[in-house]
Amino acid sequence: MGSLDGRIALVTGASKPTGIGYAIADRLAREGAHVAVADLCVDLSGEFPGYCKTGSGEELDNLAEVIRNLGVRSLAAPLDVTDIDSVNGLARRVEDEFGSLDILCNNAGGSPGPQAVEALEERAWQTTLDINLTGIYRVTRAMIPLLYKGAPGGSIINTSSRAGKVPSAFMAAYCSAKAGAIMLTKVLALELSGKGIRVNCICPGQIKTDLGQWGWNLKAFAKGMDKDQYGEELKKEIPMGRVGTPEDCANVVAWLASDQSGYLTGQAINVTGGQLMEL
Repeated sequence: MGSLDGRIALVTGASKPTGIGYAIADRLAREGAHVAVADLCVDLSGEFPGYCKTGSGEELDNLAEVIRNLGVRSLAAPLDVTDIDSVNGLARRVEDEFGSLDILCNNAGGSPGPQAVEALEERAWQTTLDINLTGIYRVTRAMIPLLYKGAPGGSIINTSSRAGKVPSAFMAAYCSAKAGAIMLTKVLALELSGKGIRVNCICPGQIKTDLGQWGWNLKAFAKGMDKDQYGEELKKEIPMGRVGTPEDCANVVAWLASDQSGYLTGQAINVTGGQLMEL
């Protein structure tokens, strides 16, 4: 028996097999949850040249099939968290398929067009906030009625970032959005605690994903280093001596979704291998 047997979960930003959302969805399913998975499934490299490859609809469908093969139900759906009609459409599909929701993982994120503030286009700034912060608001607002209909002890887990706590040059929009996600998590925790719904977030540090490696390559170039040199320097900053994996994040999310963390809400948990430690 798994810790989440029979519960209904939704994971956004889940299509990339190398991504955190994919690992979360897979782990929740292995704990016995029925899992709806959603993602944009649109290539952003045309709008933001040089941006890392985004997930596809085929990859999202494949994930749903992987989940079904574990003996639980799944639903794969396209989702644009910047479009309220898309978000509301997903809420209807989840309700039609499952009737309610117990676990919401707001994992969709991205960082298109990073630049120094003096060169940062307003479009890139606004898009980054729209995905990483306003997107959490939109999806959560649409799914709260389904969480109210779910089993007692519902859980929302947002994916923020170490970047929401520690500033990074050329990442003003992303850092600001992720900091906002932490505060939104805390406000939601206060508002929903009376309904028995806990709200927490994870703050991943250096995680080996396509998006993470794309960012490392940019920083290596800015420092005049090749990516392997930069990778070795990066490991020296992490007390545990390695970059994290999507599974490291998924393990924490599964715990936050379970009754084992039933007295925990409003927390922003660092998943950084010790790179960020707080009292």
